[in-house]
Amino acid sequence: MAPKKLTHQVTLELTAGNAPVVDLGKMLGQTGVNLVEVKKAYDASTAAQRGDIVPVVVSVFEDRSFALRLKTPPTSFLIKKALGDKGSARPGHEVAGKLTKDQLREIAERKLPDLNTSDVEAAMRTIAGTARSMGVVVVD
Repeated sequence: MAPKKLTHQVTLELTAGNAPVVDLGKMLGQTGVNLVEVKKAYDASTAAQRGDIVPVVVSVFEDRSFALRLKTPPTSFLIKKALGDKGSARPGHEVAGKLTKDQLREIAERKLPDLNTSDVEAAMRTIAGTARSMGVVVVD
């Protein structure tokens, strides 16, 4: 059996466990894929991470079937989540707060599958750089 021919591939950032059909429709409507089935598959796959933003790569094939590949939440989202209410800022304004080394390690370990390193220390440096660009200080 020949492999299926890929016709579309789209990366979406959706709310885990409750993907809005409107967002799916905007990006996948022209592909002819069954949006309800995509939503059900995504929601089932991300139910344990409910409330987080979980990016997904949706691959649509010639026969209108699809495959989902979940990614880890965006680094900025994880940093804001670790900061709690202190990390919330208005759009366009820097986030101010402090991350501990333990929080940094936790975020780095979660992001490791999507980073181009397998070293947790290198991943921590990458996450620390993102935190600095957001106005967040890393403390010991």
